[in-house]
Amino acid sequence: MRVYVPLTLPGLAEAHRTGELGTGPLAAYAVTPALREWYRSQDTEELEYAALNRAALASLRLLAADAAASRRRVVVAADVPDAAVSSGSDRDLDRAAPGEVRLSGPLPLAKAASVHVDSADAEADVTAAAEALAAADGGDDEALFVVDGAEEHELLWYATQELPNLV
Repeated sequence: MRVYVPLTLPGLAEAHRTGELGTGPLAAYAVTPALREWYRSQDTEELEYAALNRAALASLRLLAADAAASRRRVVVAADVPDAAVSSGSDRDLDRAAPGEVRLSGPLPLAKAASVHVDSADAEADVTAAAEALAAADGGDDEALFVVDGAEEHELLWYATQELPNLV
């Protein structure tokens, strides 16, 4: 199963140093029944793109919680055995988190298929979005517009061999 793990650049640097993402259980995003229902598509590529975008929003939440982190969203795509992923029926029905899954333990960085990172030109919008996220969650339409501004930036694709240059 392909999963999308939200990170920050410092988190990516730590993963590069230790050789694994997190200590587990680890939050990630994947194509789940709830995501299929929420996105209403049967196209696998579109669904994976939706899962990637859900992970990018989770990365933005990590940035909002860490003022010292570089203002770029980071998502690591990895292939893991289905048995390592749990979503549970209660999580699948949670409308606030379509596609959210848990990995049972740490994820070896060697399982990464690619890394997705904002370009430098997205930093101003990502910074503004991280600052507006709490208000957007509270229903503020102007703040939601600011958060959507960050989502308009496409994450750049990097091969895993390029990881040393990213960190």
